[in-house]
Amino acid sequence: MSDWTLGREDLGLRTRGGGVAAAGGATAGGAEAFPPPAHERALDTAARFRVRLRRFADLQFGSIWRDLAALLPQVRGTLVDVGAGAQPFRDLLPREVRYIAVDIEEAEQHFGYRAPETRYFRGARLPLTDGEAGTVLCTETLEHVEEPADFLGELRRVLSPGGRLILTVPFAARWHFVPHDYWRFTPAGLELVLARAGFREIRVYARGGALAVAGYKVWGLVLLLLAGNSRRGVAGVPARLLGAAFLPMGIIAVLAGHLGLTLPGTAEDTLGYTVLARGP
Repeated sequence: MSDWTLGREDLGLRTRGGGVAAAGGATAGGAEAFPPPAHERALDTAARFRVRLRRFADLQFGSIWRDLAALLPQVRGTLVDVGAGAQPFRDLLPREVRYIAVDIEEAEQHFGYRAPETRYFRGARLPLTDGEAGTVLCTETLEHVEEPADFLGELRRVLSPGGRLILTVPFAARWHFVPHDYWRFTPAGLELVLARAGFREIRVYARGGALAVAGYKVWGLVLLLLAGNSRRGVAGVPARLLGAAFLPMGIIAVLAGHLGLTLPGTAEDTLGYTVLARGP
């Protein structure tokens, strides 16, 4: 072949940071054009309202909150939140639980988070002693880890004997925090990597089925249009007008998505998975 190309954007440019602006001002490589908004803790009345609104508008976040609201109040002893970000689930814990937040030193650079009372670290070894945690919480983090097997081995190391792991990963989520988003795990893949890391009693639960995914995708498209479809200035006006016209459909889609979270769904088409496991 004389021209070894398909004539459209090479997404590898985004991972290599060598993209250029495409026609109409769209981003072709480099920084993510439509990054996820930052999480926050519900520390006051205004923040609690924003968090509730976020749970309604962000079906991924809302589905995780539903599961953790059932699990975290049962925790006792010490919980380590690995990849804690803004620590959005901290307030679901009983007050007597010792909470330790852990994140990488590059969290602010890569993901936009810098929170107080967090142990920041570099390298592959978590800043925790062997068996320090009775429970490890790790939400929407594994997909951002370059070496998942080594990372899971570290989670097992810091768990006390028989300690519990609560892990969530996305499945239907868009490519986000580009380029630091590497993996999508199936239930079979989760069982495999966790068992190889030494975990036992592994249980994998789907978060919503096809209806939740459809609502999430339609609403995501409406939001993308309202944001100008990755185009700036005048070039984004047609997309914004189209997004405004589809806004009622988007709201219906969100409502349908939340309904989908309450109904039995297929594990094969889901927003993500919540995993429970025990250390050895």
